[in-house]
Amino acid sequence: MQKGLIIGATGSIGRTVRKMMLAQTDVHLTLYSRRANRLNLDAKRETAIAGSALDDKQLDQAICGQNFVFVALSGDMANFAAHIVASMERVNVHRLIFITTMGIYQEIPAWLGDSPEPYHNPILKSFRQAADRIEQSSLNYTIIRPGWYTNGPINYEITQKGEPFGGHDVSRQSIADYVIRLINDSTLDNQASVGINTPE
Repeated sequence: MQKGLIIGATGSIGRTVRKMMLAQTDVHLTLYSRRANRLNLDAKRETAIAGSALDDKQLDQAICGQNFVFVALSGDMANFAAHIVASMERVNVHRLIFITTMGIYQEIPAWLGDSPEPYHNPILKSFRQAADRIEQSSLNYTIIRPGWYTNGPINYEITQKGEPFGGHDVSRQSIADYVIRLINDSTLDNQASVGINTPE
């Protein structure tokens, strides 16, 4: 049985990934969030830790012994990534799946809208810096760059770094399905940055 950590377990993506993992895998989940003490747990499959993604001691304790770490946060993404990557390297856990956003490589086609230079864009800058930190690490990472979140059926396409992004939106359920594929297939999209969207 694999053991996995969800950092950002109470956010919309964390909740969706958690629900699908419980339904479709036998992974034992550790749920990490500032509000983790509010969660109703499956006592046989889940553990909750209330903590900060910027607290090195808490991160080390939560990450140690996991098979993979899944991160779905909002806020100071560059700082979050720096602390999480450093912790994973300290405790020798290698598999990281990390949610950023579309647009960090100016990969949005003109028909989707503006594709600003990320280092000069206040929204994209921290996401791009997070991706840069992860790519410079020793980890086996998959960076996921989703379109705008929707609720809906599982229906998505994947684009690789350097390819134009596909459509504008993607369902949370599609992201969760792809995360489970990554967990089930250790050869899928290693050291990769992938876009995920609903086909237009």
